Amino acid sequence: MNTVYESTKREVITDKGVLRYHEAGEGPPLLLLHGSGIGVSGWRNYRGNLEAFAEHFHCYILEFPGFGISDPVDGQPMMTAAASVVRFMKALNIESAAIIGNSMGGIVGANVAMTHPHLVTKLVTIGGVGSNIFSQNPSEGTRLLQEFADGPSREKLVRWLNCMVYDPAEITEERIHERWESASDPESHESLSAMYGSKAIEERQHSMTNSDLPPHWSMLHKVKCPTLLTWGRDDRQCPPDMAMIPMRYIPNAELHIFPNCGHWVMIEAQEAFERIASEFLLR
Repeated sequence: MNTVYESTKREVITDKGVLRYHEAGEGPPLLLLHGSGIGVSGWRNYRGNLEAFAEHFHCYILEFPGFGISDPVDGQPMMTAAASVVRFMKALNIESAAIIGNSMGGIVGANVAMTHPHLVTKLVTIGGVGSNIFSQNPSEGTRLLQEFADGPSREKLVRWLNCMVYDPAEITEERIHERWESASDPESHESLSAMYGSKAIEERQHSMTNSDLPPHWSMLHKVKCPTLLTWGRDDRQCPPDMAMIPMRYIPNAELHIFPNCGHWVMIEAQEAFERIASEFLLR
């Protein structure tokens, strides 16, 4: 099966610009939603997993607006991502799909499952969903993102990348180079600053303090589809105590924690994650 970059890349025109994505495989539809962070993209999150999942599913790796690949839209990238999923599914006539979401992508998948339950058949999250209970907030990883957003440097990028993994051998010169190259794109950095810059974090905290709306994690009981929560035991971006609330609140949730693994479960525990996620999705 051909799952290389050039042969899988696609684009679709929507009423709010072009959404770009990668497509491979046959079978039930599976959307793979990427996280946030420095120089992130859907392809970088899931390129190593596409072949395995494409054996059983019709896979779509969506590139969210505001990260330098799909056309940008107005609004904070986290807030606009869920709407982009709905637009994407409508544009491609996907009536419903399973979703795998890494970090921010998991939150987006949960939001779609809450607001458009008919669109999501099953949900697999990789960290991200929930709220800190015992661990510091902001987490170590978020503090490093904030430092980079306020003043980018290659050294700060390397510090953050090392925070993402348990095994530092995962952070190769190639990975550093491609992330630094993408982070240098003005649109990509503007998106990062809108999410993690000191000013953005301060404004978000002020908004939450004065809001009458409940936090998103308190509404997770509205996720009705079967849900698999996956976590790295050594995640320093989204520490595993965050899993406690979604595990309890989501009615049909189960939790798998991978040992000796950081935030990027789909990369650092690739084979085990693909096996466990596929088994769950194929039930």
